[in-house]
Amino acid sequence: MKYEVVMGLETHVELSTKTKIFCGCTTEFGGDPNTHCCPICIGLPGTMPKLNREVVKYAIMAGLALNCDISKISKMDRKNYVYPDLPKAYQISQYDRPLCERGHVDLSNGRRIGITRIHIEEDAGKLVHQRGKTLIDYNRGGVPLIEIVSEPDFRSVEEVVEYLEYLQLTMRYIGVSDCKMQEGSLRCDVNVSVRPVGSEDFGTRTEIKNMNSFTNISKAVKYEVQRQIDLIESGGKVVQETRRFDDSSGVTESMRGKEDAHDYRYFREPDLVTIFTDEERVDQIKKLIPELAHKKLERYIKNYGLSEIDAKLLVKYKRVADFFEESIKDLKSCRNCANLILSLIFSKFETEEQKEKFEIKVSPEAMNELLKLLEAGKIRNNVAKKTLEEMLESGKRATDFLSEEDLKGLSEQELKAVCVEAVRSNPNAARDYLDGKQKAVKSLIGFVMKKTRGKANAQLAEKFIIDIINSKN
Repeated sequence: MKYEVVMGLETHVELSTKTKIFCGCTTEFGGDPNTHCCPICIGLPGTMPKLNREVVKYAIMAGLALNCDISKISKMDRKNYVYPDLPKAYQISQYDRPLCERGHVDLSNGRRIGITRIHIEEDAGKLVHQRGKTLIDYNRGGVPLIEIVSEPDFRSVEEVVEYLEYLQLTMRYIGVSDCKMQEGSLRCDVNVSVRPVGSEDFGTRTEIKNMNSFTNISKAVKYEVQRQIDLIESGGKVVQETRRFDDSSGVTESMRGKEDAHDYRYFREPDLVTIFTDEERVDQIKKLIPELAHKKLERYIKNYGLSEIDAKLLVKYKRVADFFEESIKDLKSCRNCANLILSLIFSKFETEEQKEKFEIKVSPEAMNELLKLLEAGKIRNNVAKKTLEEMLESGKRATDFLSEEDLKGLSEQELKAVCVEAVRSNPNAARDYLDGKQKAVKSLIGFVMKKTRGKANAQLAEKFIIDIINSKN
């Protein structure tokens, strides 16, 4: 029997506010254990939470970017459960009146993934297991999260990864989260079930908790799908439960039975007011959302004539895309800029994080100045690359490295004279070309480029050289 996988995701995104959701403690990552907390964070009796306005704004921005409806009235609720990382024995979250609902993300294969809801909540602390003991760090407790809950619309691992990459890029573009999976600011729970192909009924699902890398998500889902199929075909039944993925062994392991909503005994948080969001406020927030990555990608391919591969690399990092667009102002073509960024500048970075930060000593204005010299034919590609290397090293402008002689350019008459000299000085290469060895002309072009210190137009030089050789025979 053939089976179909059905998956839904609950994605937690840590918001980049400076302070926590209900108090003034910093949200900065790291720090000595239990130094970024206060009585509110650790739930001491008598403390009163106060909702951070910026959290609501960021959540609405995320909702708008993901095509959600924004609720005019929403509220906070208590989600009750006992675990050491939650000192209050409840989490302040949202249940039946979330801030955002009914959104969607369109995948490249044409399928649409529905988003059930986006709600705000507080993060829990972190458990550290050492030498048989469990330590608790509450620095992360109270850090604001949005939880993006999808419909069970995924049918492959590839769809899951594409969706998460889309969320990561979108949240970074609108500036609500850095989405660093290695720091836990983007992590997800994957609900997995299988059913016979053609069936409309859902199978029993299991939840794989706290996945924080695309590689592990792929491995965990593939293992869990096969585990469930093997269990069904051997006459067993899939049990609704929460599982963890062990990346060292590559298997999922049972943690506990899967809770349903009633197990959490949700009720309204009495210490926080109702959230009212009118259309005027939503319109104000909508104006803060920049052009999103998928729209930018379409424009780069359609308007700038970039290949899909190059365009994807540029829009993948918002700072790179911003630098690129500032650098190509008033230019006829953007290809030179794209080539210099993707080859020369990217070669200076060793990690994805460095590309994300895109900290370089060259300003977009200085890059634009260099590109205009290249476009005007005053310098050639090799000179532009060498000059950009020096600019990246020193932070100086192109004109600080280019002399009047460099910028003088080369007339066609001067170029033709150098080409004549090249043919005269290399008779063997000219003879080889006439004998059918097309590559022989490359050495003659090399002579011209060396003689002109890279100022010659290589394509025009090739034409002149071939004409000169043919005219002598």
